[in-house]
Amino acid sequence: MVSLVLDRPADRAAPDLPIPIARTVAYNEAIVRKFVVATAFWAVVAFLAGDFVAWQLAFPQLNLGLEWTTFGRLRPVHTSAAIFAFGGSALIGTSFHVVQRTCRAPLWGGRALADFVFWGYQFFIVMAALSYVLGYSQSKEYAEPEWFLDLWLTLVWVVYLAIFLGTLIRREEPHIYVANWFYLAFIATIAMLHIGNNLAVPVSLTGAKSYSLFAGVQDALVQWWYGHNAVGFFLTAGFLAMMYYYIPKRAERPVYSYRLSIIHFWSLIFLYIWAGPHHLHYTALPDWAQTLGMVFSIMLWMPSWGGMINGMMTLSGAWDRLRTDPVLRFMVTAVAFYGMATFEGPVMSIRAVNALSHYTDWTIGHVHSGALGWNAFITFGALYYLVPTLWRKKDVWSLRLVSWHFWIATLGIVFYIAAMWVSGIMQGLMWRDYDGLGFLRYAFVETVDAMHPFYLIRATGGLLFVIGALIMVFNLWMTVRRGEPAASARA
Repeated sequence: MVSLVLDRPADRAAPDLPIPIARTVAYNEAIVRKFVVATAFWAVVAFLAGDFVAWQLAFPQLNLGLEWTTFGRLRPVHTSAAIFAFGGSALIGTSFHVVQRTCRAPLWGGRALADFVFWGYQFFIVMAALSYVLGYSQSKEYAEPEWFLDLWLTLVWVVYLAIFLGTLIRREEPHIYVANWFYLAFIATIAMLHIGNNLAVPVSLTGAKSYSLFAGVQDALVQWWYGHNAVGFFLTAGFLAMMYYYIPKRAERPVYSYRLSIIHFWSLIFLYIWAGPHHLHYTALPDWAQTLGMVFSIMLWMPSWGGMINGMMTLSGAWDRLRTDPVLRFMVTAVAFYGMATFEGPVMSIRAVNALSHYTDWTIGHVHSGALGWNAFITFGALYYLVPTLWRKKDVWSLRLVSWHFWIATLGIVFYIAAMWVSGIMQGLMWRDYDGLGFLRYAFVETVDAMHPFYLIRATGGLLFVIGALIMVFNLWMTVRRGEPAASARA
């Protein structure tokens, strides 16, 4: 627990409001430091696992002939590590950091409850990874492992929600800054999604096996209600909260339009919850439900771009900083990728486009343009801001290494998504190519063979992204060990 004065005016809800007299507030920064370390660690683990399974697709011999190292078991380890370990640790850690400063209040519940959330969440991540490797899973896309781990995560998440809400209730600042609205929507909606998608009856209290309460097309609908809203609230709303706090802080500029940020929030959370059925075009799901998902997905384009424009325009008057501040470059590029992914997503939800793109590598390219370009880049920017702040350093140890990280990771993303776009469109066209007699022109194995060069490019791009993450971890470590102390710390 440390004592800090009121943060800079960029924390304020509306920059034109008078700033109250600063007072000492005891913030719990120890828990934020723990989540920062966990985020950096899980970043390397998630990216290494992802790149390894990418090489497995190019060279199946890398499955090694062992059941624990097959693509089918390591792929969910990668996705869970990337989304829930790396992304989740970043979201919980930054939410604890932001809510204290924008409310001018320490975390509710004290150190013990916050530590329970940290260690409970990390325990869940490790147990989930072990369950995947050992072959225990509910066999659902993006779903957590077996029922007893679902219950444990529910407990941890309820405590997390209580801490966040308790801090908001005891706030000294009368206004609730918009980042906290996005964090709150993320926390509450993920709780609802997790419980709804994992309703199951265990076979026994001592066994891992359970049966879902849903079956058939109902199970598919519930799954993609969960799956797409995990994207909408875990990978979008939570990271938008990071955007609305850390870009103004790093740029030392107020949010471009606070009114637009409120419109962005309410329109986004209302529309996103309906978009899941676009994953089920041309299935047994009723046509009206498919159309509903498509229409709401297309409407999502406008609030998404409203948020993207708000983030970009926050740099009005500070664009020259991009030449000298690679940390801000990470953040702004992340917003650009957010804009690109939220345009591509609605396009892919259109039934005619989806007929070509679905089940192909185009979807993989789309997902990773958002995950790597938007989620990872905004998190990298937040980490580069947080580590000097939390460890009382003037800035990161080497801005040159930050710049190297930026360009290497950006090149890796370009390799990755370009390869998957070309591979995916080629896949879709080969699958629907008929000869003069009405027979398919290509066997499935021929499409797999044609994709091999693009798998090599994809894996190479992933390797570049891993190298960038390792550079970041080294730079952050050196910032803590040898970074120049901040003036206030020296005083």
